[in-house]
Amino acid sequence: MATVKVTDASFKADVLEAGKPVLVDFWADWCGPCKMIGPSLEEISDELADRVTIAKMDIMENTGVPGQIGVQSIPLMVLFKDGKPVAQKLGAAPKSQLKAWLESEL
Repeated sequence: MATVKVTDASFKADVLEAGKPVLVDFWADWCGPCKMIGPSLEEISDELADRVTIAKMDIMENTGVPGQIGVQSIPLMVLFKDGKPVAQKLGAAPKSQLKAWLESEL
């Protein structure tokens, strides 16, 4: 399962009301580190599809949710469970580290 695009309008339904945990990657097109981790997140999304949904939110196109959550630096990944943020990871990292961190939080 590929990553899912989430917008300010779809955030409540796609993330807060989701039936399983959702990892939201806050990113922007101009962010080099964001582009670096994109392919890794796609692979992790396939590998952990039964346990977590991985969503991407472009902070330039969607300013409401990032502002409410307090996103100040990107890439920022926030894991939501039962509609609440339970963990976050700032910055790029190799796929193995990203996956290990996510699995430890699920």
